[in-house]
Amino acid sequence: MPAAELYIGLMSGTSQDAIDGVLAEFDASGQTHRLLAWHSQPLDEGLRRQLDDLQVGGARGELALAVQLHHQLGERFAECALSLMDTAGRRPVRAIGSHGQTVRHAPGGAAPHSLQLGNPALIAARCGAAVVSDFRNSDIAVGGQGAPLAPAFHQAAFALTQAERAVLNLGGMANVSLLGSAGHPVRGWDTGPANVLLDGWASRHLGRNYDHNGQFARGGHVNDALLGALLAHPFIDRAPPKSTGREMFNLAWLDTVLSGLPPLPPADVQATLAEFTAVSVATNLRQHRSLRDVLVCGGGVRNVDLMERIARQLPWLKVRSTADEGIDPQHVEALAFAWLARQRIHEAALDLRHLTGAHRPAVLGCVYLP
Repeated sequence: MPAAELYIGLMSGTSQDAIDGVLAEFDASGQTHRLLAWHSQPLDEGLRRQLDDLQVGGARGELALAVQLHHQLGERFAECALSLMDTAGRRPVRAIGSHGQTVRHAPGGAAPHSLQLGNPALIAARCGAAVVSDFRNSDIAVGGQGAPLAPAFHQAAFALTQAERAVLNLGGMANVSLLGSAGHPVRGWDTGPANVLLDGWASRHLGRNYDHNGQFARGGHVNDALLGALLAHPFIDRAPPKSTGREMFNLAWLDTVLSGLPPLPPADVQATLAEFTAVSVATNLRQHRSLRDVLVCGGGVRNVDLMERIARQLPWLKVRSTADEGIDPQHVEALAFAWLARQRIHEAALDLRHLTGAHRPAVLGCVYLP
């Protein structure tokens, strides 16, 4: 029997707060994994501000800034991977799956693309291991949205034999995976913002990067007029496949919505943003009455207020953390990219037609050798 292999997965999401990395062992089938180590490397405030500046668009010297950040993020990803490689001892790491930091995601239009920074060639050279990256553009090239990709791993890790369940990732954006029972394809799509607006508003009014346990939101009241205006965004009710990012949901958009309303207390805005996330998730799951439960991963699991709001919107479902199924919610997305790297190294084509709208199965990712 072929020996088990080690892979590293690196993920930096829309929240731009840290690089999460895992070292995982996969058996010969690629369906069973064992988590060996985990490392989270915070992104410093200066780097986060530069990423924000780049994504606003139109900044003078934008190309030069993008190139600079591509190098700096490559260094950070390499440092995270090297920390994990230290724990592997003498066992070789077959490959590193690096998602990169998304700064543009526009799968529609005349020039479909998704741009991630974090130089994979530099990571490969620094770590002495193959690096798999640019997963999203491989899917876009065959007609897909390029996102979400994690549901394919969610199916392998969490699917039930005799029942359907959902996995909800609460990162900067929220995305759901509908895991079919045996023989049914997995489906998945973005539902709208999760933490990106909550974090941005908290940073503006509290001076810190997130709303701890949702306490800021708990101190406010949902404003129905604002909630209605937020939910009027056409993305919320759009049929899948669909994906989104900071290009669509950002503080500039929120400020535009707020400008059409009387002034609101900041805590009321925060409460309404939390309700917006909960309602938009429920809107995208409400018709799927055959689901048994919802497993939640991502940083939003730590927001007690947000989790309670989502549970109230989905009273017929049990809403709980992926930790209940043996995988820490902070590890799930990085594990997904370790698994995607394993699939690329073994040239396993993924059928994402029901996920991203791709026209055909495809092998995802580009391989950079050290």
